[in-house]
Formats: sequence, C-alpha cells, structure tokens
Amino acid sequence: MKNYRLPVLVFSAAVALFAVGGCQLAPEKAGSPLTGAWRGSAQFTSGPFAAVKDLELMYVFHADGTMTESSNYDGAPPVPPAYGAWKQTGPRQFEAHYEFYSVKPPANLDEILKGGGWGPDGRGVLTQKITLSADGNAFESTIRMEVFSQQGKPAAGGGEAVARGRRMTP
Repeated sequence: MKNYRLPVLVFSAAVALFAVGGCQLAPEKAGSPLTGAWRGSAQFTSGPFAAVKDLELMYVFHADGTMTESSNYDGAPPVPPAYGAWKQTGPRQFEAHYEFYSVKPPANLDEILKGGGWGPDGRGVLTQKITLSADGNAFESTIRMEVFSQQGKPAAGGGEAVARGRRMTP
C-alpha cells in the first residue's frame, strides 16, 4: 500500500497557509476604534419615520469594513436587517453606507393563508456620518435615508435623522 502521508501533509499545510493569508484583516480597519457591536437610537427629523419616537438600532462594524444593522422595528412589517460597508474618513470620523429591503403588505388575509406573504417592494439606502467620542465608547451621527421602488426609481419615504450609540460590552 502506498504512503500518502507526505502529500496529504504538504497539501494540508498549503491549505492552512492560504486560509490564513486569505483571512487577513485590512490593516486600517483591524485596529479601528469603531470595530465591534453597538446599541443606539435614532430620531428622524424629516420624512414618514419622524413620527416614530422609539427607534432603537444595533450595529456590528466588522473589522473587514462590512457592517450589519438591525432595529426594533425589523418585524413591523417583517424586513431583514440592513447590510453595508463603512470606512474611516478622518480622526474619529466614519461613514457607513448600508441598505435594506422593503416589503409591501398582502392585499388581504387570504393571501397569507394560501402561503403568500409580504412581497418585495424596493429598498432603502442609508448613509450615516459618525463622530466617535474621545474615549471610543460612544458616537453621535447623522443619517440620510433614500428609498427606491422595486424598479430602482426614487420613491417617497426618505428622511434625515440624528443618532447616538454606545459600545456594547460583556
């Protein structure tokens, strides 16, 4: 019987080196003070969401420059979290760009009973300009939201907001 131990060992080492090299973090983000989990709130000052007074947000700013955002209103109507990217624009200054899908309600209850549900109805695009506190544990920001139809055309429903966040710690 042939001994395959050496080729398997060499192949395993090559895969491990490739995996380590392929998973390196972008140096400018690996040590960024924004990286991590945050909890905050936002108040829209214009647009239809200005009537919402209890909007809470959770963010994760990943070291690779991607991000995830979710709110306490993701279930009303049911929508997935927002996904996007962020970058540092200056000392303690950051900009995040993230998007979410919007949905339209079913025309009637029968649609839900027949297996239908909330269908796609476009998307929202948020641009958030963040100023991190000196201690790195809080931020203040402004948010601009644009809304687009299912066909990608600008739609009503955007607005401007101010937001605050605190770093989540164990």
